[in-house]
Amino acid sequence: MKIKQAITQLLEERPMTVEELSQQLHLTKSKDFKQLVKTITILESEHCIELMNDGKLRLPQEEVYLEGTFRANDRGFGFVTIDEEEPDIFIPKGKTNWAMNGDTVKIEITKTANPWEDKAAEGKVVSILHRAITEIVGTIHWHKEEWSESYAMLEPQDKKLKSLPILVNGDGLHPEEGSICLANVVSYPTAEKMMEVAVVETIGHKDDPGVDILSIVLANGIDPEFQKETLEEAAQIPAELDENHLDETRRDLREEQIITIDGDETKDFDDAVHVHKNELGHYILGVHIADVAHYVKENSAIDREAQGRGTSVYLVDRVIPMLPRRLSNGICSLNPRVARYTLSCEMEIDTKGNILRYQIFKSIIKTCERMTYRHVNQILDGDKELNERYQAIVPMLKEMKELHQILEKKREERGAISFEDTEAKIKVDEEGKPTEIVLRQRGISEKMIESFMLAANETVAYHFNQHHWPFIYRVHEQPDEKKIQRFFEFITNFGLTVKGTKDHIDSKNLQKLLDEVKGSPEEAVINTMLLRSMQQAKYDTQPLGHYGLAARDYTHFTSPIRRYPDLMVHRLIHEYVLNHQHRDEYWEERLPEIASHSSVMERVAVDAEREVDAMKKAEYMMPYVGQTFTGVISSVVKFGLFVELENTIEGLVHMTTLDDYYEFFENQMVLIGKKHHRTYRIGQQVEVKLVKADPETREIDFVMVGDVAQPKEKQPHQGRSQKKTKKKRQQHTIEGKRKDKKKGTKGKSSKNKPKAKKKPFYETVVKKKKKRKRK
Repeated sequence: MKIKQAITQLLEERPMTVEELSQQLHLTKSKDFKQLVKTITILESEHCIELMNDGKLRLPQEEVYLEGTFRANDRGFGFVTIDEEEPDIFIPKGKTNWAMNGDTVKIEITKTANPWEDKAAEGKVVSILHRAITEIVGTIHWHKEEWSESYAMLEPQDKKLKSLPILVNGDGLHPEEGSICLANVVSYPTAEKMMEVAVVETIGHKDDPGVDILSIVLANGIDPEFQKETLEEAAQIPAELDENHLDETRRDLREEQIITIDGDETKDFDDAVHVHKNELGHYILGVHIADVAHYVKENSAIDREAQGRGTSVYLVDRVIPMLPRRLSNGICSLNPRVARYTLSCEMEIDTKGNILRYQIFKSIIKTCERMTYRHVNQILDGDKELNERYQAIVPMLKEMKELHQILEKKREERGAISFEDTEAKIKVDEEGKPTEIVLRQRGISEKMIESFMLAANETVAYHFNQHHWPFIYRVHEQPDEKKIQRFFEFITNFGLTVKGTKDHIDSKNLQKLLDEVKGSPEEAVINTMLLRSMQQAKYDTQPLGHYGLAARDYTHFTSPIRRYPDLMVHRLIHEYVLNHQHRDEYWEERLPEIASHSSVMERVAVDAEREVDAMKKAEYMMPYVGQTFTGVISSVVKFGLFVELENTIEGLVHMTTLDDYYEFFENQMVLIGKKHHRTYRIGQQVEVKLVKADPETREIDFVMVGDVAQPKEKQPHQGRSQKKTKKKRQQHTIEGKRKDKKKGTKGKSSKNKPKAKKKPFYETVVKKKKKRKRK
């Protein structure tokens, strides 16, 4: 056999060194070895073999590329998501090929993941397949150099674009210095050329009231105005029902004692309730939801825009509704003492919380009272004046409280996980300046309405699942295996364990853990770490269940004014339940995209709400720079720790400002000083001084005051490596809290060294060898 052929056959099995080849081919003598080296040199020059970095030879390999979505970081690096179920690929700074946040990119893996050192795979962006960003919101800055004419640069609102120089070309508008503008991308950045945009709209000056919030809205791709066609269509819908010409096929409930219970400032009422007991002592719960689908017809201009928006957006000074206000605050709103069309879910519930029977039907109601959470809480607490004022409905309110407690106990028994937190409402004046941060605790009335909405949502989902009809479910899957495994390892530091495995853990056991640590010093850190282990709730066409609620079937039925999935559920009820129309193939094709888009738009809305809150909180704290506050450590990360004040303001204490060199121990989520052994952990109370509050960057910085850390704690055992982490506030993934203003932030936890890890999917991609053509 010729030496060339023998070498290539051996290298087909695995890469080898020259010495290994000489041994395998029995070419160890000096003369034979020289001939081998000469042949290898020829094969290299013919590109038939190649030398690897470790000195081994291998056959040439085809490049293997992967496609995914690029997520940028404001420090220049990024991550690419190939598969939601797999770890992201890290893209170092300088290897992004000018990709921007959200771009679809083609990447090459440059370093495979190292599970033992808990290092993610690395790659580089080879090409950009699709650009996600076509518009940019930013501030205009004019420049004049001696050797050139005046030119303008755009400083983007998006922090992820801050590092990009963006030139404003002369094709668009020419706004004045300091204007906030919307610009279209003309050309994307390359190594040779900076990014260019053309200004198409001036939003206002950066110092004008409300422009700061509006710029965030536009930067997130949310349109604050409705299309002309949508408004014209809405204007054709009657403002009120003509009670002389009502739909006679609806069940008439106008004489029933039905009420709404909402926040003081709520203007759109999409749900109303009534409760009474029957002769068996069972509770009859009626949940009546505005019949938005009666007015918003499929594929109408209103419907198309509502689907695009996906959800209403609740900001500190405004609401950007999903539907035109003529509908959301008018004919679709269950305003007091006026007739309204509704879809009703009426349930008979026994004293154990079991739903014995139910009906889903179309109805017409007239609410007798517009109640607020505040007043209902005061009535149930025994306020004499309010009890007299609302004496006609007080007996029903007391039965509602009884039923809520029964339903709540039922959920607890089946394993629903409950995270209680404090909500904060930022109040602003007419100029948009924050004046106060008001803390809001949920009372019995808020929890009561939550229980009733959950019952209706589960009942409607159960009905559709039983019939196997196409549907949109609200799902919350089991915790991620890797995250829950890290959580199991973490709680052992406190001598705690949970029954179950990383593959399957009953939510009931997690709730038992929360009950066990309630009121203890470690309660805060365990709550935080468990939240970070949870998956994010989303919309799906498959009945995957809701882990946090321990519910087999769950959907969103109760808010069609402000959530498009709820409107779709109403449309499906009209077709399948009321009109007995079955368009299975049609909906099976359409619903997955609607579910996916609704989940995306929910995240967009949450991001915009979070950004506005962060900006206004930083603005609120500006006058207090230099003052000292007492707070609680809310997160510990490699570069420092975050401290949350009583008013929910959160800021960073950077590692460089601490009094020692501190090491981050991820397995215990603590910082421990190298010299003095002072320890900082989640839930620890500290005193801090405010040194920075910047609304533009939305950053708040603290420094520690005095010797407030707990000293000389025994240093925990450190694993083989400590993974780099980023701080992000955790987000509630558990459903059920109906709010007038939705809140939430997405959180990611860092990864601890696992005992064993399966290979990421891209490591199983076999690089095909180039075969030499026979001559």
